[in-house]
Amino acid sequence: MARKKVKIDQSLCIGCGCCAGTYPDDFQIGDSGLAEVVSGEAEEEAVSVCPVGAISEE
Repeated sequence: MARKKVKIDQSLCIGCGCCAGTYPDDFQIGDSGLAEVVSGEAEEEAVSVCPVGAISEE
């Protein structure tokens, strides 16, 4: 699987945890209750796991 630089649009994130649950090495739920990218990169397929489209490639 290819890794890509990704970002999370905090204004769209609902904190559901789909990204962190599916890709725990790439995402975490921060103190704000919203998702954060851990390393700045994630599996290419991670973009599609977000139900509100908050994850995008940079």
